[in-house]
Amino acid sequence: MSKSRNMLDALRKEGSFKWLLSKRSSLAEEVEDLQNSPSAGRNWIPELSPVANIIVRRCSKILGTSSNELLECFNAEASDSMKSQHARNFLEYCCFRALGLSTQVMGHLADKKFRRLTFDMMVAWEAPAADSQSPVNFNDDLSVGVEAFARIAPAVPIIANVIICENLFNVLTISISGRLHFSVYDKYLSGLERVIKRMKSQTESSLLSAVRASRGEKILEVDGTVTTQPVLEHVGVSTWPGRLVLTDHAFYFEALKVVSYDKPKRYDLSDDLKQVVKPELTGPWGTRLFDKAVLYKSISLSEPIVIEFPELKGHTRRDYWLAIIREILYVHKFVNKYLMKGVKKDDALSKAILGILRVQAIQEMTFSDPVQFESLLMFNLCDQLPGGDLILKTLANMSNSRKLERGNNLVAGGGMYSISALAMVSNLGFVFGSSSSTPGEDGFVVGEVAVGEMSLLERAVKDSSDKYKKVVLAQESVDGVKVDGIDTNLAVMKELLFPLIEVGKCLLSLIYWDDPPRSLLFCLLSTFIIFRGWLGYAFALMVLHSAIFIVLTRLFNQGRPVDEIKIIAPPPMNTMEQLLAVQNAISQAEQLIQDGNIVLLKFRALLLSIFPKASEKFVVALLFAAMIVALLPGKYMFLLIFLETFTRYSPPRKASTERWTRRLREWWFSIPAAPVVLEMGKEDKKRK
Repeated sequence: MSKSRNMLDALRKEGSFKWLLSKRSSLAEEVEDLQNSPSAGRNWIPELSPVANIIVRRCSKILGTSSNELLECFNAEASDSMKSQHARNFLEYCCFRALGLSTQVMGHLADKKFRRLTFDMMVAWEAPAADSQSPVNFNDDLSVGVEAFARIAPAVPIIANVIICENLFNVLTISISGRLHFSVYDKYLSGLERVIKRMKSQTESSLLSAVRASRGEKILEVDGTVTTQPVLEHVGVSTWPGRLVLTDHAFYFEALKVVSYDKPKRYDLSDDLKQVVKPELTGPWGTRLFDKAVLYKSISLSEPIVIEFPELKGHTRRDYWLAIIREILYVHKFVNKYLMKGVKKDDALSKAILGILRVQAIQEMTFSDPVQFESLLMFNLCDQLPGGDLILKTLANMSNSRKLERGNNLVAGGGMYSISALAMVSNLGFVFGSSSSTPGEDGFVVGEVAVGEMSLLERAVKDSSDKYKKVVLAQESVDGVKVDGIDTNLAVMKELLFPLIEVGKCLLSLIYWDDPPRSLLFCLLSTFIIFRGWLGYAFALMVLHSAIFIVLTRLFNQGRPVDEIKIIAPPPMNTMEQLLAVQNAISQAEQLIQDGNIVLLKFRALLLSIFPKASEKFVVALLFAAMIVALLPGKYMFLLIFLETFTRYSPPRKASTERWTRRLREWWFSIPAAPVVLEMGKEDKKRK
């Protein structure tokens, strides 16, 4: 035993296990080789960091040119603004050009060198300049952050796109502290390679061949072929097991016979049929027990159909199918809304298809937490995000504007833009869509990332993401102040309404002349104001008082903890009261009161300036309203209200009304609720 140990020690000293024991990456070895080679001076660019020089050298080999020639091309093509951050922008330029050429090779995702190249590009992006503040430590397990991933990954559209890039990064790094390591990245790309091969085999198979031949549809997903994971279709009181197939235009259900499948039934997702796709509950004998189904209805069907995905635990299969069916539905809504045809339509469909491929690859990876599939599908995500309609509008306009700006450069392969989703799909060996157009013809589309600049799409995504984070924080505050029980909610509402109740009592006291001198004074003052026509001024004064109160509250309470509302919790209900509380009528009443509390708490948050930006907008709105009421005569004001009400949904104003309604709703959802603390009363008070 000791002899074997001595032999191992000797081998270690000789360096025979150097390749096994070393933690250094291939980048470190390339840096040493380049620095020690006789031609280092010709290939080394002093402005770049060592790792950036390595990446530029790799790109130059792919492009069949030298590093210095690439630098000369960049200096000739780049604008002055791009040259301000010369090292990083030059690195992006080399990466985009090299990736654009590399992805034209069939099966590039299976190439280990290509996977390593894309990851090392992200490593170099974080430290591109020779004087970078964060030099790469080659002795550690290399990892990259979200910014580097968001710049390089969308340059290969199968890996990511701008809209879902951050969500994808969060999924891949959910268990590794916000940094992406190559092992996880490589596993993800391996999954992409497998799902691409599977989709190709499905597309080339005879599945639905007779139905798909006339329409040119391509199969994206199939389920129900395994007996342990059946798919059930419910139509009325009838239930049939069978096979479910999703294409890029519709989904099909084939009922299972004894030894074969029945004629497939087609449910269209491409035409404007007022389709609704949503989760649904199912159960035996019509009971609604299991949340494992998808409901589909349209004007072409006499009654809705329900597709059920039985599984022992959870509803992951249903959530996955719901997300991918909606993705195809939403992309066709997008295409129909902006009247896209030819290359533009094919590019939009390609984006949706690549998104589904990415979700399928993520499914093959094992994660401890469930994955929200809709957050990884761009058209699903835009339907949920605040300002998602603006993202889609930017996406629709992006192709034309970029062609006008740099069309010649793109056709010439200048490399200032990343490749498009349609070109990516074509390079993967697919021909999606019904158009015969190919990239390079009229209507040429480009990628989503540009060298040295934030594209309009990236700006729209960033603005929407910032709004969404505010909505999430606001929703967390809303969830935190919700309380259970109708008696408890009534106690909260009573406390919130306490100032109004006191004002109401005061008005009742004046009305009933409980204090004659005060009532007389109030009556005379009100009569004088009405007679002089000063009602508008009086109301404006109250509004200004509210605005001044918000401003003063913000000034004096800035930096101080928010005052919490203290509620004396009512005594607990007995068994009979609990049984009565779960009845349908009481549940509905509880919901109404709860929603009322949220509205009141949000107004409290505005008045106390808990959310300063929202309060500032509220103050501006109050001041604007005060000016209108103060300056506009009453009859004209009533006329304005009448015209606003009855012309709101007229054809000229319908689009603007929907847009402003959405903006107002998004602003309202971004307002947090004031915190609420429930305190238990003392025993003697409860008995009393």
